[in-house]
Amino acid sequence: MKKYVIVMLTMLIVLSACGNTNEEGEQDKVILAGGEWDSIIFHNNIAKIILEDGYDYDVEIITGSTAALIQGIRQDEINIFMELWTDTMKEMYEEGTEAGEIETVGLNFEAEESGFYVPTYVIEGDAERGIDPIAPDLRRVDQLNDYYELFIDPDDPEKGRFYNGPSSWAVSKVMDEKFEAYNLGENYNNFGSGSQAAMNASLEAAYEEGEPWLGYAWSPTATTAKFDLTLLEEDPYDEEIYEETMKTARPPQQVLIITNSGFPEEHPEINDFLSEYKTTPELTEDGVAYMINNEASAEETAVWWLNENEDVWTEWVPEDVVEKVKNSLH
Repeated sequence: MKKYVIVMLTMLIVLSACGNTNEEGEQDKVILAGGEWDSIIFHNNIAKIILEDGYDYDVEIITGSTAALIQGIRQDEINIFMELWTDTMKEMYEEGTEAGEIETVGLNFEAEESGFYVPTYVIEGDAERGIDPIAPDLRRVDQLNDYYELFIDPDDPEKGRFYNGPSSWAVSKVMDEKFEAYNLGENYNNFGSGSQAAMNASLEAAYEEGEPWLGYAWSPTATTAKFDLTLLEEDPYDEEIYEETMKTARPPQQVLIITNSGFPEEHPEINDFLSEYKTTPELTEDGVAYMINNEASAEETAVWWLNENEDVWTEWVPEDVVEKVKNSLH
């Protein structure tokens, strides 16, 4: 009898050490929506470390288009979307929320700027690099048709080139509509970049040579941290005009954390963590810039950021989780 009790106690100790386990004794899995842009990759890896090392969950990141990821949330195939840009998938987000399939559990950060960018030296020049301004009067998107000859498409010299995002990004479709709304197709080719890395490479190559470049960008990204860029102006956001023609600035962006409907009740400790998870564009840009500038992996970047911003993330989780995560970082 004594031997049986000892064996049972040993099994209980082993099971408790395994953290969150299901009925089969396997570690519970949390599935994150894995977008293909730098900032969500960064935030996913912050969350992954905290969930795995602090809460003892197994974390899987599934990559796909924004639409597919939101559909995965709605169908309970994905648990958490760490960075949903509300304007880019507004209809799907609102439909899912109204249907009771999506829960909004936190506000990651409030976004700042996005749209049509050019290197600032195109407008102002760069005396240190010996670059003269070539379009000193360029200020607005609706002027671009007058300047297409500056942004020549190397594959079609009769037109300029606008570097859009990858087709898998929901925002690329927003920019497609803006491209049409401003009638830019008359003088420009709407060039879909195959990836964020390809889009960034086109900018970096132009920037190193001091050449003109026109493309989509947003803040916070390593791109806006690394390069001096100017966002071309549009009329201030007007909901009615924007919904009809998109010929205004985009609406303010609340970048949300969402889950599938049953997740908060099933995992209240994770829901508490996500509801406290708050960053800023500056904090996000710091992480993304570190990842790009140091050619660091997403995991290495997350470890660096957690060590550098202990005062931030330790406010998101209980003390016992703080200690477990700290121990995992050293």
